[in-house]
Amino acid sequence: MQGNEKIIVGLDIGTTKITAVVGEMLDDEINIIGVGSHPSTGLRKGSVVNIESTVDSIRKAVEEAELMAGCDISSVYVGIAGNHIKGFNSHGIIAIKGREIMDADVERVIDAAKAVAIPTDREILHVIPQEFIVDDMESIQNPVGMTAIRLEAKIHIVTGAVSSARNIVKCCNKAGLEVCDVVLESLASGQAVLTSEEKELGCMLADMGGGTTDLALFKDNNVKFIYELTVGGNNLTNDISIGLRTPLPEAEKIKIEHGTCVPQNVKSGATIEVPAVGGRAPKKLSKGILAEILEPRVEEIFSLLKKEIFSHGLENSFPAGFVLTGGSVVLSGISEIAESVFNVPVRIGEPSNIGGLKDIVKNPAYATGVGLVIFGSEASCKINFKETDTGGFNTILTKMKQWFKDII
Repeated sequence: MQGNEKIIVGLDIGTTKITAVVGEMLDDEINIIGVGSHPSTGLRKGSVVNIESTVDSIRKAVEEAELMAGCDISSVYVGIAGNHIKGFNSHGIIAIKGREIMDADVERVIDAAKAVAIPTDREILHVIPQEFIVDDMESIQNPVGMTAIRLEAKIHIVTGAVSSARNIVKCCNKAGLEVCDVVLESLASGQAVLTSEEKELGCMLADMGGGTTDLALFKDNNVKFIYELTVGGNNLTNDISIGLRTPLPEAEKIKIEHGTCVPQNVKSGATIEVPAVGGRAPKKLSKGILAEILEPRVEEIFSLLKKEIFSHGLENSFPAGFVLTGGSVVLSGISEIAESVFNVPVRIGEPSNIGGLKDIVKNPAYATGVGLVIFGSEASCKINFKETDTGGFNTILTKMKQWFKDII
């Protein structure tokens, strides 16, 4: 890659911005050596709706990262998200007949577990083994070499719309980039911001982007559950625009510079200047009004996530607490609202365990980009492909499934 196998690039194609993060492998450490970002106008709720706009934004973000890193970027690990992503658990069982379990048996039981009916417009993106059961022994992570009568596998299957994944790959190819792998963004973010203790004990991660909020449960060092909510930071910006009667670009600036969602924390008399629509003179409003606009929407987002968690019986599955990450969690007081809704400890997750330009990427907005670099550093297969190749899409899906089976 880029003439140097130790250079890895993560490309986060988000609804509001596209970010390219360049990492360099030095021994066992990842050093961030370049970052590029550009506003995204060709996506809606995580899915591509305008190819040319997305291609242009990708090119500009990559060019900025190339200048900072001093290298040419030709291949990337790209993230995927959106309301088309669905996950569910499955179970498979095969007979071993009293002999030693081989690698081929593990593959066979996983194949049995993933032999489920999938609609023709959807494709399996990831097959993530949860645990193996050897006869009556549960929670086995690697059964190879054990003797058994039967072998069972519990897996988590992630599916997505074929067209959405193909469009992301096509945009990268049109921008002159080859795609090494496509990775679910919430899984990548978890690699960047969660500690090993949190992933072992049980932790819920909410990655709040502009168009979607991606939820993932990590437990026993595996992903147990995922959910994509099509509400994110853009909804907050829209609420500000309507509530304060200001243009959307100005509403976004107000959210970033003054955003707070706990009215009780606003100092008495604090005001903000709000640009008006149609060239009218700007007006000064109480900062408390901004908090009163944001508080109910943030509570709604967390309440919707809580409803989904409870509907799957997972309310006691994350004793290590809740971690919030993504560009929309910079609002003052957002962790306080999350704690009141979920009644567990909540923290803001930032990329960690990296070197180089860590001060630049030590921000929740870079969680997915850094996570993609970490995933790329752990990937053993470096085959590239183009969307125009015959059967290329099926090739990457096969490789993705194998890759996740190897690393999780």
